[in-house]
Amino acid sequence: MRIVIVDDDTLICDSLGIILGAQPDIEVSGSGRDGNDAVRLYRELSPDVLLLDIQMPGRDGLSAAEEILASTPDARVVFLTTFSDDEYIVRALRAGARGYLIKQDAAAIAPALRAVMRGQSVLEGEVLERLPFIGAVPIEGGNARAAAAPGATLPLTPARPKSFAMLTEREYEVARLVAEGLDNKEIAATAYMGEGTVRNHISSILAKLHLKNRTQIAVAYWRGQLLE
Repeated sequence: MRIVIVDDDTLICDSLGIILGAQPDIEVSGSGRDGNDAVRLYRELSPDVLLLDIQMPGRDGLSAAEEILASTPDARVVFLTTFSDDEYIVRALRAGARGYLIKQDAAAIAPALRAVMRGQSVLEGEVLERLPFIGAVPIEGGNARAAAAPGATLPLTPARPKSFAMLTEREYEVARLVAEGLDNKEIAATAYMGEGTVRNHISSILAKLHLKNRTQIAVAYWRGQLLE
């Protein structure tokens, strides 16, 4: 896969280039230092994956990603950042980013990029833990993409996303609990069903939604709440 790395920290950018470039299936095609570089490099090089920081001097990574994804919806944009701020997560998912990783474990980046190339969405554990709480977070004004109106609050008891319409009521209940971070035992206790039944429902959910794992169920659920 061909990737472009954009980060204002030269040391991080160069280090990532060395670490990822050492992988036999990864070629670092270019690097940049701000959002304008990200847009330019994506248009010039058409990389398979754009690995992008969020907060950078000049133009930030989120606005760059929004521009890229507005014109090229199938672009694979993965954020690699130190920020797990709720508004950043909302904007990233709304824009259509394929991943949101926290700068902690460099060894986990290459496997995450490979997962993105396989069509999966990747969220670092800390980010995934935040998703159930995003619905109660006010999105302050000025960002039309993040909320319908300044000061808007996403609903505390959200409606079923349209993408989940084909699920039965019990399957949807299990999907919602998976998205909230419960394991099979906790889901069984909460929904008053056996663990085997929970496993069967999860298998059915994966098949109906054409997903591969629990993380993808959670990503699809919260993305649906934000976008639909």
